[in-house]
Amino acid sequence: QVQLVESGGGLVQPGGSLRLSCAASGSIFNIYRMGWYRQAPGEQRELVAYITSGGNTKYADSVKGRFAISRDNGKNTVNLQMNSLKPEDTAIYYCNAEKTPLIDYWGQGTQVTVSS
Repeated sequence: QVQLVESGGGLVQPGGSLRLSCAASGSIFNIYRMGWYRQAPGEQRELVAYITSGGNTKYADSVKGRFAISRDNGKNTVNLQMNSLKPEDTAIYYCNAEKTPLIDYWGQGTQVTVSS
């Protein structure tokens, strides 16, 4: 089992920044990729960004150029730097760790609210 603990959510004004962090523990060997998903009220959970063990990244079109994902393999953490936040970025953000497409783990989620 892999345990994921997120931190860094909160309330921010439009145009502001937040940094989310996710710390992995437990059976962390063979984690292929780690990433962030988000779910707004009444919406489906969607991919925000992920990063593979080799450093390859993928971003949702809606966050390209504003968000940056990074991974510290030594500390087993993944971070999401979110800049130029918009009200539509408001959601619960979930950390995900994937070993295979059939074996993945989720954090408990952290609320991000962008509002003036």
